[in-house]
Amino acid sequence: MASSVPAPSNSTLTHLLPPNWKTKVTEWLQEDIPSFDYGGYVVGEKETTAILFGKSEGIVAGIPFFTEIFTQLGCRVEWHVTEGQVLKPIQTCAHVYGPVRQILIGERTALNMMARCSGIASQAHRLRLLKEKNGFKGVIAGTRKTTPGFRLVEKYGMLVGGADTHRMDLSSMIMLKDNHVWSTGSITAAVQKAKAVGGFSMKIEVECQSEEEADEAIAAGADIVMLDNFEGDSLKIAATSIKQRWAAQGRQVLVECSGGVTEQTIEGYFCDAIDIISLGSMTQGVSFVDFSLKVQKNA
Repeated sequence: MASSVPAPSNSTLTHLLPPNWKTKVTEWLQEDIPSFDYGGYVVGEKETTAILFGKSEGIVAGIPFFTEIFTQLGCRVEWHVTEGQVLKPIQTCAHVYGPVRQILIGERTALNMMARCSGIASQAHRLRLLKEKNGFKGVIAGTRKTTPGFRLVEKYGMLVGGADTHRMDLSSMIMLKDNHVWSTGSITAAVQKAKAVGGFSMKIEVECQSEEEADEAIAAGADIVMLDNFEGDSLKIAATSIKQRWAAQGRQVLVECSGGVTEQTIEGYFCDAIDIISLGSMTQGVSFVDFSLKVQKNA
């Protein structure tokens, strides 16, 4: 069984961010204002204050990105909530101080980011609560089904909500899916080629459609087998059988299940033989948390 560990401290999650994360913020701003700022011309550079309101329930996530957006625009943000805090609408989350034109340049970019990051964190948080309620000892993970150019924020949101990010990218772990196997000719051949370049430090996971495929993957040297689109009792029977069969031969292997799992159905996948449950729905089709940023009339 994959060990269940406490969620990371949200106060230190910014320490995880790569050196180039602030350039992502610069790119977002450049995308939204590639030439003239016509609305900015109307309002000018008067110093003002805007209030960030949380308007729906959820988990607050994305504070460092929101702050950096306005820092790059010469503004200052004063927070009244913390990363990972449960939002009770309507709640004052932050004050933003600076030239009104600069605040309005950053407004929509900051709100879009905050809404999505908080939505993913909220989904992850709800899944973690279901895990704890049912006493599941394995890992609840996201997937690589993320928005191009926005993966860092979405994976960050998973961590804030208490979920596992799964692999960050194609270079993080070797995952051999059906297309890899079909293109190579067999699971064994695909695993052998992967091991030849991945070396000792890279785990190999193989997507499997049956117990027989899982056995072939493990025999070839896979570290993790993913039982794809298994459901109900068939999943639990297959996972238990695989674990017991290979434990008898002295092999410990991780079993992941994935495919069609949602917040509404995940409780049916919990069992001792499953180490990881991954959900594309943690990022795809997730509900956003509603925020608004309002400039104060008399500021």
